[in-house]
Amino acid sequence: MTSPRDVVLNAWMTFSSRDPERIAALFTEDAEWIAPKGNATAIALDHTDHMKGPHQIARFIAQEMHRLFSDIDLAFRGVYVDGDVVIVEERMRATLPGGKPYENEYCFVFEVVGDRIRQVREYMDTRKGWRMVFDEGP
Repeated sequence: MTSPRDVVLNAWMTFSSRDPERIAALFTEDAEWIAPKGNATAIALDHTDHMKGPHQIARFIAQEMHRLFSDIDLAFRGVYVDGDVVIVEERMRATLPGGKPYENEYCFVFEVVGDRIRQVREYMDTRKGWRMVFDEGP
């Protein structure tokens, strides 16, 4: 059996494949990805902040988010495990449409069941993200 830590780290590698079928296979059928309400990415892409099901999550990761972010660079700050819960701290840098840089800190809480992800709760500096996405200054 794969450890929850390995499930999550494998997921991050698979996300970069941009293959929706491979990504969907990482999640349970009742999976959810919950981001802060009104976050800039969801508003800019006219997308929900609460994705349900492996195919909606996979489509967002593989295709939709790349309409806003290109040249994505992730740096893990830490990975912490407590039973079936894995917490990932990371910094994301990317390029926004028009060439403007994006940089924000994120925290993801993954709930793992067996060898698949059931829930992801995403946290970030929503104000900083809003300023960068909607060009509202520093």
